[in-house]
Amino acid sequence: MKLIITDLQDLPFRVEGEHQVIGPGGGPLHPCTGCFGCWVRPPGRCVIPDGYQNTGIAMSRCDRLILVSRCCYGSLSPFVKGVLDRAISYVHPDFVFRDGEMHHKRRYQDRFTLSAWFYGEDITGAEQETARGILAANALNYDTAVGEVRFFPSPEGMKEVAL
Repeated sequence: MKLIITDLQDLPFRVEGEHQVIGPGGGPLHPCTGCFGCWVRPPGRCVIPDGYQNTGIAMSRCDRLILVSRCCYGSLSPFVKGVLDRAISYVHPDFVFRDGEMHHKRRYQDRFTLSAWFYGEDITGAEQETARGILAANALNYDTAVGEVRFFPSPEGMKEVAL
């Protein structure tokens, strides 16, 4: 299954096959409070009941995670970043060393490929480099593979793309 986390109300491209979209149409997104309830009660699900509490579980069931986001200074939009913050339950609270760095252990055995499609006018080369680095760092944290990183001048530029 493809999981798409986006800051757009409507996807401008066609999605084929089994997929789930998490976007702003789900209602207001409450920020992570750092309570760690998602790690203990019940493990794997955020305790804030606002419609985004099962994102970590959805991530465990996908084989491809695609972030569709406005490029904000080389990073994700506040909405997409907020959804990922609320999905901290995807990883285990214990730590392991990976590539000489400390990271959270895997909670789930399934692995996905992490991709990102950024949009925005005049995305600079430095912003593109930063975005690629952030995606690679997130993939390392999730212990998963990096997929494609694409840049579009606007959401409408994605219309010809089929996923």
